[in-house]
Amino acid sequence: MKPDVLVMAASPSADVMAQLEQHFRCHHLWRVAREQQAAWLAGLAGAVRAVLTTGAIGIKAELLAQLPKLEIVAVNGIGTDAVDLEAARARGVAVTNTPGVLTDDVADLALTLLLAAARRLPAMDAFVRDGSWQAGKPLTPARALRGKVCGIFGFGRIGQAIAARAQAFGMQTRYFQPRAIDGASVPRAASLLELAAASDYLVIAAPGSPATHHAVNADVLAALGPQGTLVNIARGSLVDEEALIAALRERTLGMAALDVFADEPRVPAALRALDNVLLTPHIGSLTVETRHAMGQLVVDNLRAHFGGQPLPTPVA
Repeated sequence: MKPDVLVMAASPSADVMAQLEQHFRCHHLWRVAREQQAAWLAGLAGAVRAVLTTGAIGIKAELLAQLPKLEIVAVNGIGTDAVDLEAARARGVAVTNTPGVLTDDVADLALTLLLAAARRLPAMDAFVRDGSWQAGKPLTPARALRGKVCGIFGFGRIGQAIAARAQAFGMQTRYFQPRAIDGASVPRAASLLELAAASDYLVIAAPGSPATHHAVNADVLAALGPQGTLVNIARGSLVDEEALIAALRERTLGMAALDVFADEPRVPAALRALDNVLLTPHIGSLTVETRHAMGQLVVDNLRAHFGGQPLPTPVA
């Protein structure tokens, strides 16, 4: 008999969805109306042996407690901050994620946002569309990247890939994270505050956790300064959003380019109203190729678990 899997969200890859249906008995929560989900879950909770979720949705202790036969949580994403890892460990529930396969796309988006902010692309687009160019209105020059400092908060796979791309544009790179990376050719700042003070662009690539919650606070934003730009492709929880709005409104921070937010998909109206912020809807890994690779790794983890094989990408 096929193992029962609770699917919290669909993969955009049709092939991945077909594989899930082939190998497992899938119960798709995302297809059920929100007001009906509690009763629907209660009817199948005793059979569920696996949960397929995303980094944004995760799984809380309350749901874990409702699933007595749960053996594995497979996260379609690298972030596990929305997963109650402590509750999973206490239950002996394995947790997997999808590292590595989304590194390049997320790093590409980080540099896309950085470039778009530096060259003021949204404003340039509007300048053409609203007739300002044809009307001969003056145009404010953008800033070059060469020689500027790109500071990177979090220097794992994605942070290092961002550094390589920034260097290709002639930027200097520095990083900060509590643990130094052995053999890294990029200099490490002594603190996040020091990194911000030394940077023209501060890119956030650190994981979301209690230790990094609001790590980018008013002091860090002030250190980055009125000519500085903040780029966030990690987690919205790392930034004090109220402090960011205030800094952008008062122009004590030059600009921000954000792909993630504190309460997605709800983005504060005050942030959306500002003209010195560039906003995208959490699309770092949203390419056909990467979303398929992520989904395939989820399937591989689930099949390995139920086949008695080592998990390809377990979360420690």
